[in-house]
Amino acid sequence: MTRRLAQLLRETTLEATYGRVPDAAAPDVLARHVAEAVRKRLADMPAGDRADYVNTLLAVDPSDELDLVDRVEQLTELRQPGLTARWPQGRPATPLSEVALLTNSRGEPNLGAELRQEMGSADEVDLLCAFVRWHGLRVLEEPLAALTARGIHLRVLTTTYRGATERRALDELVRRFGAQVKIRYDAQTTRLHAKAWLFRRGSGFDTGYVGSSNLSKSALVDGLEWNVRISSEATPTLVRKFEATFDTYWNDPGFLGYDPDRDADLLDRALAVESGASPSGTVVSISGLEVSPRPHQELILEALDVEREVHDRHRNLVIAATGTGKTVVAALDFRRLRAQWLEREGREPRLLFVAHRKEILEQALRTYREVLSDGVFGELLVGGSRPSQWSHVFASIQSLSARVLDDVGAEHFDVVVVDEFHHAEAVSYRRLLDHLEPAELLGLTATPERGDGVDVRSFFDGRTAYELPLWSALEADLLCPFHYFGVADGTDLRGVDYSRGGYEAEGLDKVYTGNDARTRIVLTALRDRVTDVGRMRALGFCVSVAHAEYMARKFADAGIPSAAISGKTPAAERERAFAMLRSGDVRCLFAVDIFNEGLDLPDVDTLLMLRPTQSSTVFLQQLGRGLRRAPGKAVLTVLDFIGQHRTEFRHELRYRALTGVTRDQLERDLEKGFPYLPAGSQLVLDRVAQQLVLENVRSSLRSSKKDLVRDVQAAVSDGQAPDLDAFLATSGRPLSDVYRKAGSYTDILRAGGLPTPSGGEQEAGLLRRLSALAQVDDRERADLYARMAAVDGPRYDELSTRERSIARMLFFALWPNRGGHDSWQGGFDALREHPAVSSEIQQLMRSAVERAEHVPQPLRGLQHLPVLSHASYRREELLAGLGWATWERSARGNITGVAWSEGERVDALMINLRKDEAAFTPSTMYRDYALSPTLFHWESQNATSETSTAGRRYVTHRESGSQVVLFTREAPTDEIGAAAFTCLGTARYVEHRGERPMAITWQLDRRMPPAVVQAASAVSA
Repeated sequence: MTRRLAQLLRETTLEATYGRVPDAAAPDVLARHVAEAVRKRLADMPAGDRADYVNTLLAVDPSDELDLVDRVEQLTELRQPGLTARWPQGRPATPLSEVALLTNSRGEPNLGAELRQEMGSADEVDLLCAFVRWHGLRVLEEPLAALTARGIHLRVLTTTYRGATERRALDELVRRFGAQVKIRYDAQTTRLHAKAWLFRRGSGFDTGYVGSSNLSKSALVDGLEWNVRISSEATPTLVRKFEATFDTYWNDPGFLGYDPDRDADLLDRALAVESGASPSGTVVSISGLEVSPRPHQELILEALDVEREVHDRHRNLVIAATGTGKTVVAALDFRRLRAQWLEREGREPRLLFVAHRKEILEQALRTYREVLSDGVFGELLVGGSRPSQWSHVFASIQSLSARVLDDVGAEHFDVVVVDEFHHAEAVSYRRLLDHLEPAELLGLTATPERGDGVDVRSFFDGRTAYELPLWSALEADLLCPFHYFGVADGTDLRGVDYSRGGYEAEGLDKVYTGNDARTRIVLTALRDRVTDVGRMRALGFCVSVAHAEYMARKFADAGIPSAAISGKTPAAERERAFAMLRSGDVRCLFAVDIFNEGLDLPDVDTLLMLRPTQSSTVFLQQLGRGLRRAPGKAVLTVLDFIGQHRTEFRHELRYRALTGVTRDQLERDLEKGFPYLPAGSQLVLDRVAQQLVLENVRSSLRSSKKDLVRDVQAAVSDGQAPDLDAFLATSGRPLSDVYRKAGSYTDILRAGGLPTPSGGEQEAGLLRRLSALAQVDDRERADLYARMAAVDGPRYDELSTRERSIARMLFFALWPNRGGHDSWQGGFDALREHPAVSSEIQQLMRSAVERAEHVPQPLRGLQHLPVLSHASYRREELLAGLGWATWERSARGNITGVAWSEGERVDALMINLRKDEAAFTPSTMYRDYALSPTLFHWESQNATSETSTAGRRYVTHRESGSQVVLFTREAPTDEIGAAAFTCLGTARYVEHRGERPMAITWQLDRRMPPAVVQAASAVSA
């Protein structure tokens, strides 16, 4: 906001809305304003005065870094002596510092000519394109040869998309021009259609071209192509994103290095399949290569690690939609278990894989053989096949008769995997599970709820090791994209009775059944948003049998063949209805209380949400009925009809489950139209529906404390309030609900009139600091924090050296500025004078390890420190744990993103992946990001150069004997408040580019947690 603009606004009758400029983006925003003002002033003054004017402006802020103008000339070229003859002559028509749109039009250079000139001064060249053609390569033959002569590094990423790449072109790039080429063979899921060049220069004048041109003659010379020239001078954020994205792709194991002598046959087969020259069902086998998990599968495997290693739980259930590769996960998990077993037991674990169909078993056996690189692994027990070794058996449940089980000892199989575990209540499955006692049991299912009401989680003490979130499956392109439309239906539900998190079905039935006005709105919305109602396959979710039958009758009257089914419909009749929907004889089925596998029809392309559902579980179950992929199904259309709700109804639960965002983010997304959904999916609310939902979400945010009090009062038993764990379990609330905005459980109990121990003057401040302990997730820290908080806890001087370090972490978490205490023990004495605080810390620590999402390990080379890789820490804790925060230097003394602990010789790099959590700010992005699970790109502080103390230490840390430890968090704050950092562990210097700031690539000693890789990556999942 400038003074001139402010004056103009005062003179207008228009209403202005203001928003803050994110702190991280403010330097770029202000610099652009200054640059434009200076440009206008320079344009109006004599040429001879311009240099003096600029120097006068620069001198306003004198510093050693001041770079004054010497004369108004520009450097156009630098050459190494002796290379003139081999160095291409000329420069690009577009200056290196400018941008342009090239369209191969008359009077402007074509892309091919510009690329040839760009190569002449490039120090590195990167090409990303969907396909490479021989004729396109010929156009660039001379400059490519010059690159080779100068020893310039050329990297090429391409695909087998549509079989358009020509092998001869790739062979020539590798053999003649020395290029490194990587190919993505999985063209069906790649979705890579980018065409772009990047020219990196040691001078910092990087340039690139992004547009429609692949490496073909027509694209480079005379085609109707559009390409934008970008520049690190004019568009630094675009170049930075290009570099980050390309480098991330380059480190993606899905892009395989190409060697013509080794891979020519593989490439030929892949191109033939993609071009249609080979049958469409042909499988391109990438033999000899280790099968790697996809990002969502990494998350599942890590969750299994946590269950076994952190919680010592060995009966685990994985829930993920059909098509997400659960069998591959099981095979990858067995590969890891086999390696552990061989090291620990000196033998392979015996495996039993159980399914109910022969086709599933045969596919599973092929998967295990490919993952284990063992073509003779496993035996079938199904039909006429019977094992001879009984070491690795893939058996149908029908083949595992009582006689067979009697012949197999209870502990014979070390690992048992049961596919489609929702069948487990059947007698044959129950007999199997009751008989076997494996070291590891793994259940796989897409549908935990059975049609008879049994939840298979009951076999696992009510737990799920991992349930793949909807948005993760969508981001991984595993499910059909959805277009969700929220439509206001005019109904008023405020008079309907409401209890236990939902409306009374009888009251809803009275509102909906026979409501012709609402039905007209439904039919109108359907015809407005579905391409062809006569070809759709739809499911409508109703509140009662009467409601379903009413809707089916009204749809039929409107010319849409429909039927109604419910959980009470006979199985044969229900199957007949499903068959009619598949064949198209029926276009819409209206269902009541049916969420089992029988309703999981891949062909369903339209869902009608005709009853309000607060439960996120039920909502996602309903949505999941239509998210299966099917031939000819491009998108799932979801129509959700929204009325005027009671204040108890919480829209936020379903939308947060759908999008994976926090409550605060949900409010912003509702206002802005959900701009960050996975590719292909849309969430649109009409104006009235948006207003209704926004008011409801804002109301739930305002009344959260009152709701918490109500929930805790409802949980009182025999006059006793539940402890923190019990309250969270019975209310279904997350920990963040209690501790957001510096809240505490003690405050909630007192607000509800429930008894708690009284405290002293410091109690209020200590209660506000308890949120700083909500992220604790390792057992060692949780145990000592609880001991130190206990009224009869140990004295500080009675602790071991390591325990004292942990105690100091707790001290600074509670008192970042030492709190006025005269000693460490003085602080703990003060804490123990507040029994309510002490009790709440102990309750919080009891469940700390249950919150663990990663397996913590000691830091390599720093095992004596209590900071563990993959554990979570507030800034104050990690500074104390690394020895930076001491009695002489409090934890509040560091507000930067770096800290050098002289005593331990450790550099701590504290990284915000998003510099501002409230906004999309391109100018601050693509500075710190994951290149791969073990490589991290980090940008230093602006003052850091190669010759500065910190810069030299980063580059030479191994030689000088110091360590570098990386910590990341998604944003500075989260739902609770100041966000915790995840410790990624120790790292080693690899390389850097530039200075002030230095862009350093670090090699981590331990792979990042999969969730951090996804959050920190410059590209989508």
